[in-house]
Amino acid sequence: MAIPWLVALKVIPWGDVIEHAPTVLNAARKLLDRSKAPPAGTTAPVPLDLGDAPPTLGELKNRLIEARQLIDQQAAVQAQMAQTLTELAEQNARLVGAVDLLRKRTRLLLWAVAVLAVGVVGLFAR
Repeated sequence: MAIPWLVALKVIPWGDVIEHAPTVLNAARKLLDRSKAPPAGTTAPVPLDLGDAPPTLGELKNRLIEARQLIDQQAAVQAQMAQTLTELAEQNARLVGAVDLLRKRTRLLLWAVAVLAVGVVGLFAR
């Protein structure tokens, strides 16, 4: 069961992942900052389809309240998604750093094993 995971880990271009992790983190932070900033301009409202009879003032007020609630909900969802994206990017950056450290330690361990193997072969050769 562990063999497919090892194959998958070998296939991943870790150098590229490590290289692009800071870029992903910065992009996520910019997205979060942009979502917190107030909008620069306002867009023109979409005209209502009046149909046969114009809506009453009460209907317009209810539509406005509903639209505002939907906008507030969407803004909250967007802020939450931006926060989640930032957290995921930070976790990814930490994960990539940990994997890089493990790769370096593995190389060091392989070199140490190779030196020890040469030493053991040298001892048995005497």
